[in-house]
Amino acid sequence: MTEKKDNAAPLRNALRVRARAKSKKPAFVRPESWRYDKFSVSWRRPRGLDNKVRRKIKGWPPGPSSGYMGPKLCRGLHPSGFEEVLVHNLAEVHTVDPITQVARIAHTVSKRKRVQIIAEARKLELTIVNAKEIKAAAAEGEAKPEEAEKAEAKSTVKTEKKKAAPAKKAKKKPKETKKKKPEKKSKKEAEK
Repeated sequence: MTEKKDNAAPLRNALRVRARAKSKKPAFVRPESWRYDKFSVSWRRPRGLDNKVRRKIKGWPPGPSSGYMGPKLCRGLHPSGFEEVLVHNLAEVHTVDPITQVARIAHTVSKRKRVQIIAEARKLELTIVNAKEIKAAAAEGEAKPEEAEKAEAKSTVKTEKKKAAPAKKAKKKPKETKKKKPEKKSKKEAEK
């Protein structure tokens, strides 16, 4: 008899190692960004001959290197430890493996199709990563028609009031010009 190996154990361990490595990784900032406002904080590789960060001089901040990388097993995975799969339609929902993968609905998918994808994912017991958008879309699909009618009635009343009220224009005040000071006469002109 052959026994099934537990593939989840090494992955769980790798995720723990990745979390530990991430906690120890410094924030890599652009050298001299703390000194000049014209430099953004986002990392730029230093290329100068005398650059202290490139030369890894003691006392200067570290630069990114392969030593900060996480384990190869869990590179590119979602923080939950599952592989992300981008879903555009219902056919792609059926290709997602619920044991090792999670779905992310593409941003180009319309609200109507998004609600259909969510319903199908619930049937298949799939996890969807961008859940905030899901809650909003599901709530819109399940909204009661009475509430929608009340909201429309309120909006029409507001627009009618705006149309009925005459627009009052503010009168512009003329700009005050500075009065010219009388010119001082020179001593010679005053004597004449």
